[in-house]
Amino acid sequence: MSKLTKPEGYHALLDLKQTEIGIKKIKDFFLSSLSTELRLRRVTAPLFVLRGLGINDDLNGVERPVTFPIKDMGESVAEVVHSLAKWKRLTLAEYAVNPGFGIVTDMNAIRADEELDNLHSLYVDQWDWERVMRREDRNVAYLKKIVRKIYSAILRTEFYIYETFPQLKPYLPEDIYFIHSEELRRMYPDATPKEREHLICREHGAVFIIGIGGRLGDGQEHDLRAPDYDDWSTPNEEGFEGLNGDLLVWYPVLGRSVELSSMGIRVDKESLLRQLAIQHKEERCSLYFHRRLLEDSLPLSIGGGIGQSRLCMILLHKGHIGETQASIWPDQMRRECREAGMMLI
Repeated sequence: MSKLTKPEGYHALLDLKQTEIGIKKIKDFFLSSLSTELRLRRVTAPLFVLRGLGINDDLNGVERPVTFPIKDMGESVAEVVHSLAKWKRLTLAEYAVNPGFGIVTDMNAIRADEELDNLHSLYVDQWDWERVMRREDRNVAYLKKIVRKIYSAILRTEFYIYETFPQLKPYLPEDIYFIHSEELRRMYPDATPKEREHLICREHGAVFIIGIGGRLGDGQEHDLRAPDYDDWSTPNEEGFEGLNGDLLVWYPVLGRSVELSSMGIRVDKESLLRQLAIQHKEERCSLYFHRRLLEDSLPLSIGGGIGQSRLCMILLHKGHIGETQASIWPDQMRRECREAGMMLI
């Protein structure tokens, strides 16, 4: 069932024309800033991949990909991508990208099982990026370094939009706060993972939660992750686990935290085998992507996705993601949004 939050006293600070101008400016400026910070080259990406190669992202493992048969390929089945986490790593190998450099692309996807609300849509658009790294950099310190670079690009974009539209006052903090999901659980033991995110973001403004996918001290995961892209089961120097995480900010318009990016250091051969065993999915070792990784023919990498429409939404102070992207919404939600001053595209 879809859910809708109606921000009390909401008033769009930009009209439809200004909004479209703002979306264009954000997408152009942020992509340039991100590419400069991480030394990324833009590449062209697929909308769909063949089923059975292990290339599509399985997300939480329960979402159904949109599929269709290909008439000219013997009715082989194609899947619309959920994200490009694995495809990007194959592309790094194909382009022979050197350590310290990477790729970035516009990822467009359809997630038919998404529960629709102010932040979730059937249509997903991300900047998907991936960067080659050295083995000695597979640690939490390097992860934090990359996160800070991404957050710097977000802050620069916020200021750029403020210069263009002075009514959009900056509100993001100068620094981003890091915390492990197990530390967060101990801090708020009686709260759900989502409630913990709201509480820590309300306190610090911008937070990166480390360690998404592994079981915590209560036997539960902070959130689910597929076993074959992010490394969430490697112990770090603090005694916790995980080399991945989520970047969230406190969003005053909705009075809640908003996830802008999921990212992490990718699995190597050892962590892939360990995580497949944890989730009892060892049969994936026979798939094309997994064979390439186990054969050491893919580079070590770090990567992630950054929501385009979500970033536009929070920097343009919008109440609903449908104000910054065109998608399909239930008729009742469209009516309620219009009554609340949220004009969906």
